[in-house]
Amino acid sequence: MKNKGVSNSNTMFEIRHQFYELMVSKSHLNFNHFVSELARTIKEATNASSCAIYLINEYTDSIQLYGKNTPSEGCDVELEPNNIGEWFSQMADQKPLGYGQVLYPKKADTLIYRLPLQIENKNYGFLLLTFLQEEMIYKQLEAFQDISSETVRVLIKMRGVLGILNEEKKYELLYRVTSKFHSSIRMDDVLKEIIFTLQQIYPEFEYHLLLSQDDSIHERLPVKIISYEMEDSNHASTQAYLTGEVQIEDRIEDKRSCLYAPLKGKQGIYGVLQIITPKSVLFPEKDIEFISLLANTAGNALENARLYQQSKKLVEDLQLINSTSQRLNMNLSLSDTISYISKQTVESFHAEEVGVILYSNDDLNYFELQKGSTSFFYSTEGKRFIEFLNRQLEQQKEGIFIGDFLAKFPSYPFDFQSVMAIPMIQEKRMVGLVIVLHHQSYYFSFETFKLLQSIVQHSALTVINSMLKEELEQLVKTDYLTKLFSRKYLDESLHRHMESGDQGAFLMMDIDDFKKVNDRYGHHVGDQIIIQVAEIIKEHIAYKDVAARWGGEELAVYFPDTTLEEASRISERIVHTVSEKTEPGVTISCGVSFWDDKTKDQVKDVFIRADRALYKAKESGKNCVKTQNDLGS
Repeated sequence: MKNKGVSNSNTMFEIRHQFYELMVSKSHLNFNHFVSELARTIKEATNASSCAIYLINEYTDSIQLYGKNTPSEGCDVELEPNNIGEWFSQMADQKPLGYGQVLYPKKADTLIYRLPLQIENKNYGFLLLTFLQEEMIYKQLEAFQDISSETVRVLIKMRGVLGILNEEKKYELLYRVTSKFHSSIRMDDVLKEIIFTLQQIYPEFEYHLLLSQDDSIHERLPVKIISYEMEDSNHASTQAYLTGEVQIEDRIEDKRSCLYAPLKGKQGIYGVLQIITPKSVLFPEKDIEFISLLANTAGNALENARLYQQSKKLVEDLQLINSTSQRLNMNLSLSDTISYISKQTVESFHAEEVGVILYSNDDLNYFELQKGSTSFFYSTEGKRFIEFLNRQLEQQKEGIFIGDFLAKFPSYPFDFQSVMAIPMIQEKRMVGLVIVLHHQSYYFSFETFKLLQSIVQHSALTVINSMLKEELEQLVKTDYLTKLFSRKYLDESLHRHMESGDQGAFLMMDIDDFKKVNDRYGHHVGDQIIIQVAEIIKEHIAYKDVAARWGGEELAVYFPDTTLEEASRISERIVHTVSEKTEPGVTISCGVSFWDDKTKDQVKDVFIRADRALYKAKESGKNCVKTQNDLGS
């Protein structure tokens, strides 16, 4: 409706009616939208070219344009005059603005009229009305005070009503998000819901989640790890985490404000919610209360999710320990045990390198890298690093857990940053060491370290038992004095090879005049002579050959897949070396027999022919080799 003025009471009645219609309308999205519609109503009622409403923002404690209405066809009138800051200072000091101030903007035939919005000496803002004709203002002056008074009452009322509705909406969202929290067991879901809820209520703010530890959260969430550095101990985020109280910080350099709300559960604080405003603001008490309530609700949900994940992880860890223990109790050989430990560590902890070493007689300077270790530990650098760890273990005698190797040992050049080294302890003896490496810093958690410790300790007994078993087996099949195989083991080896092989040679030797050595030097020296001859035999035979103590001063060697001539040449070299290198000097006599798949020999036939050849060597003056070909027909 276009009026030539609003000076009569009928027109004011009509404006109040339009205000009422606007207030009861359900189309308002928020307070800003309502103020824009109010500006449109005032513009039409006053025949103004434009109308702008400026109000005090309780967040920023500054004057802000909330709504304006301009002609559909262009109008270049600037609605924000240079002295708005001066007006705001007057309002902040509760000084009346007065009526009737006329401003002359850029356009010569245009006037702007300011109407203060104040009630009971309290300032709320002002209206700016733009007119194209000066007389239009003066015709309506007597009605402007009524318009401003009515406008401020409507604004106060609607701000309260819409504020209540907004609070209801916030708590409806809080109820919805609480329901989601209680139904979620994933930390990602909880944190996403926090951000989503806040963005709906405060879309102009920026949000970050400062968590107390890295929970491997993804999904593009604005997550940071809260700092524990000493220089940050007084930072508002750290204070919120340590005290469990909301902290507010004004950033003077970029004129922004930050609110830090702790994510607090019943058992602890799990992080801090950081809210950053686009400009410096004063957070109202009701918003601080709502954000705190949301953060506490989220903290409880995070606690529940983390407890669920921890219990799930604990069950998985127990299952891993149980399955590992069952596997290790399957009477495995030592090499199979070590290989299983190495493989299980790579698969379960995603390690890049795994090394397993065993110590000799509890001496950390003497160790043996076990088969099943990964390739790095066979390199020169790997062996050097094992020696470095051994020096560290000599000092602390316990497991080593390093998240950033370079930071801890800056003088030691090393590519791997995450290091775990866990000793195998049995009855306070360090029998071995498991080493786990990864290039990435802080790749292994402390929980991973404790789990690996448990697995290694379960493995230690199995490793000890496997070592004892192999030592016992070695004792059974070897001679305690010479460390050569036993006669029984050689007998079994010959039986097996005669069933599967094509040919072989058997050497039987005897130390000449051994009784005279014992009588002259004693049995202790006699034992040393036998040991010397055994060592010479080991030096002259191949890895596939089986050397054994046949009995007393008699020794024997089986040469699988060897001709009579080859065995005879080896025997000659042994006879020659024994006569030259034993102390006191002795000689030996040798007899060599042979079999192949063309003969129908039994094991005893091979033994008998070698024994007869040995007797022939003795008859021939000793210190020589005779073969079955020297026996005649």
